[in-house]
Amino acid sequence: MTERRVRFTDMLRLASGHRGTVVVAVGLTLAGSGLGLAQPLVAKQAIDAASGGSAVWPMLAGLAGLFLAEATLGALARFLLERMGERIVLGLRRSLVCNLLRLRMRVYDEYRTGDLISRVTTDTTVLRDVTAQALVELATGGLTAVAAVALMLWLDPVLLLMVAFTVAGAAVVVSSLLAGIRLAGERTQAAIGVVAADLERALSAMRMVRANRAERREADRIGERLDSACTAGVRTAKLASVMSSAVELAVQGSFLIVLVVGGMRVAGDAASLGELVAFLLYASYLVVPLSTVFRSIGLIQKGMGALVRITEAMDLPIERDPPPVRSPEPGDAPALELRDVWFGYRERPVLRGLRLTVPRRGQVALVGRSGAGKSTVLALVARFYDPESGEIRFDGQLADALGRDECRRRVAIVDQSAHAVHGSLWDNLTYAVPGADPGEVARVIGLTSLDEVVARMPGGLAGSISDRGGTLSAGERQRVAIARALLTRPSLLLLDEPTSHLDALTEADLARVLAAAAGECALLVIAHRLATVRHADQIVVLDGGVAAATGTHEELLGHSALYRRLVASQALAAPDVTRGKV
Repeated sequence: MTERRVRFTDMLRLASGHRGTVVVAVGLTLAGSGLGLAQPLVAKQAIDAASGGSAVWPMLAGLAGLFLAEATLGALARFLLERMGERIVLGLRRSLVCNLLRLRMRVYDEYRTGDLISRVTTDTTVLRDVTAQALVELATGGLTAVAAVALMLWLDPVLLLMVAFTVAGAAVVVSSLLAGIRLAGERTQAAIGVVAADLERALSAMRMVRANRAERREADRIGERLDSACTAGVRTAKLASVMSSAVELAVQGSFLIVLVVGGMRVAGDAASLGELVAFLLYASYLVVPLSTVFRSIGLIQKGMGALVRITEAMDLPIERDPPPVRSPEPGDAPALELRDVWFGYRERPVLRGLRLTVPRRGQVALVGRSGAGKSTVLALVARFYDPESGEIRFDGQLADALGRDECRRRVAIVDQSAHAVHGSLWDNLTYAVPGADPGEVARVIGLTSLDEVVARMPGGLAGSISDRGGTLSAGERQRVAIARALLTRPSLLLLDEPTSHLDALTEADLARVLAAAAGECALLVIAHRLATVRHADQIVVLDGGVAAATGTHEELLGHSALYRRLVASQALAAPDVTRGKV
């Protein structure tokens, strides 16, 4: 992933859509700070009045009122900022999710899923704290400190100069740590992303992990990632603790200087006790906001590290299409054509000028050795990837002109993994057609012999399916995937090893289903088993990325040595249960 740098202005831009809330929150905070700045003056007058024997109750009541008003305004401002932070994070997460779901397929091949997920969760959470607290505290703390300095200058310039030297020393320490805090924050977030990726890797393959007794190895692997995250976190904590100590020393040093030097000045009649108390309170109004500013700067640096990772994810290439061309009537054009198509993965060529035609009706089967390019053909037809050269046409129209969405409207695909998602059986069947007619759903259930599955499941069609379809057998997931594809009534149905998890009887039922479907749409099937391919209208033998031979089963047995070897090596000569022949 290309390294990306962000600036402070990029952080400010996050709140650009919430200017009204920011203005109100800053206004409330400043109003509360103003009330706080008035309190030392009231306290000074109360002390001086008590020293002169005057009544102090009105001033004490006014001081209590100032305290309550300041607390109320502060609480309201904090609520507005927290709500703004949540909404900013919501917008970021929505944008990230939309972006991650539209990435080019090559990106999913190159980057780890868990790390991408952590950018939506962990990294955005860090930014929430920045937008909800740090940015506004930086502004209001700075303004409050400026006002406090002005009042302290009016009360006692000498004490102010001493306090300024103490604060300046802390500022030097903090500024020297900022770059390290930002880098450590980036490393911490990256390490957490790797932990999430490794954990997702193990959990998604838990059957394999458990079967191979690899729980300890996976735990050790993830433990090493956790150690790296801990090391990065400790580095961040070390820098943050040094910064906090510098700020605390500045706070304590300032108070000690004011107490000692101010007390000496009061003892020498150079200042009144009320002025000392007022100056001491103003020192707190200077040092505390400045400490908030310093901490906010550190948090912003961590947030910029998180923003780098979020921006990198947002910059990943997504699928983009030109405006689709209006589709004319297909006429007699083939449902699918591949013309001189070349394609490879990471400089490893797979297809080398492939030519393939699938008519509008009937079944075309692809056979070949592993790595011949069969699944790659389906991936290109489904528009998961774009060919490096050559043309793909649907109904005589260029795929690029139609756009991915229009191409995928015409195509349904059933791949080897037979995906099932968490939800009800109905949700899985109607995933591509959420508003499907119950009669249509019943039709595809009957076609794919899912009646028994529906009857057996608690709740029937409303029965729950676990993540990755764990409550269904492999064959049942395969039939659900086929039913889902048929429900869309596609013009081109792609099937990658559709019978790989089916028993002989169900396979025979499926063969009849595919024969019926071939009368309504085009079928392009990848298979190794004879019952799936022998009655295809056309069989294409792939070898070396090209169509090495084409014909019916009987024709290929007569003139293709490669097909005969495939039949022999892959046990394609199994009994034909659909017609009672061998």
